[in-house]
Amino acid sequence: MNPSELFSLAGRVALVTGGSRGIGRMIATGLLSAGAQRVYISARKAEACQATAAELSALGECVALPADVSTLAGAQALAAEIAGREPRLDILVNNAGAAWGAPFDEFPESGWDKVVDLNMKAPFFLTQALAPRLRAAARPGQPAKVINVASIDGISVNPWETYSYAASKAGLIHLTRRMALRLIQDGIVVSAIAPGPFRSEMNREARDNTEEVARHVPAGRVGEDEDMAAAAIYLASRAGNYVVGETLVVDGGVTLARGA
Repeated sequence: MNPSELFSLAGRVALVTGGSRGIGRMIATGLLSAGAQRVYISARKAEACQATAAELSALGECVALPADVSTLAGAQALAAEIAGREPRLDILVNNAGAAWGAPFDEFPESGWDKVVDLNMKAPFFLTQALAPRLRAAARPGQPAKVINVASIDGISVNPWETYSYAASKAGLIHLTRRMALRLIQDGIVVSAIAPGPFRSEMNREARDNTEEVARHVPAGRVGEDEDMAAAAIYLASRAGNYVVGETLVVDGGVTLARGA
């Protein structure tokens, strides 16, 4: 058993949604560092997507595919773009997400629909649209991989009134299990990551008040880029082939401290 081979992604083609910044960028960086042949990143903002792809190309081939996967049409258009470029897709990371906070009595339908559509609906329909390419990549001993990025807020309750975010991430965790049982039949392993506090645009508290947030993390710090990259490499590589439908919590112990 060669550990370097267990975690190698040599020859693999990947797509990371929401890959221009934050956790998506951390994951794309990790996949490239582990030897992925080509990593596509998508994001709504074309300029940011292209700039990140240019920077990450120092590690390997990274291609920007600006897209809005919050609608069915957008997800299908991105899948068609991949299909026009690749005969197979080894790794799909459903990371694009949104959050919305408002008091219970004021929480708007727009904040519900935007978050649920992107966080829970999009991973299902993008995976569905890319299923032919994922099936084409699957072969004995090397399944294709789908990694959904959930959140510890889908496991335990946070102090903020982020109703649609919490519900969508909890739903995504259960959706991961349901998708996993069906797609393993096609040689596609579906799993998820539930991040805790990492510095990102989504988690501005961890980004802007790092020391204060770290005081509430049993590990004594917020997550580093390498922590997220390592989790993604594990699930995407041979090392994670037998991890089916599970959600890997990467939070420095926060969920345990919440008593979930």
